[in-house]
Amino acid sequence: NNINEMDVNAFYGVISKYAERGYPILVCGNGGSAAISEHLSCDHTKGVACDTNLNPFIVSLPSNVSLTTAIANDIGYEEVFAKQVEWFTDPRAALLVISSSGNSPNIVRALQAARNKSMTTMAMVGFDGGAVVKESLADFTIHVKSNNYGIIEDCHQILMHSMAQTL
Repeated sequence: NNINEMDVNAFYGVISKYAERGYPILVCGNGGSAAISEHLSCDHTKGVACDTNLNPFIVSLPSNVSLTTAIANDIGYEEVFAKQVEWFTDPRAALLVISSSGNSPNIVRALQAARNKSMTTMAMVGFDGGAVVKESLADFTIHVKSNNYGIIEDCHQILMHSMAQTL
């Protein structure tokens, strides 16, 4: 009841369009949200490709530990996703961020970097939506209005699975 159905449908529409066209979607998050981004990459790449004629191209940015730690060490942790977005050369790419708080500096910077490249941006957030919602940093947002990390992450996981099942 606390998730806007129109927001979910719009979000799914973007995922579907990108999957149908084979356009890349970069996905990222921290902690449990990083795990969800990896799970999303797996289920939307292998799962969808094995069950349909679609070939989604999903890249989980936290998956490259060597690159992530090199950027964190040499540039700063707030840039670990933004630099990967900046360096990604396909102009058709979109960015999907997953953040319970919507305030993580590296998530905010990634969305800003994507916007600077005119990428489509998507966010799944919780709590009050943080900077992602307050500053309208994403073109499409699903906001789980809860103050509990577990509930927010569970909802993000359910949404991720239902997106794959919808495809």
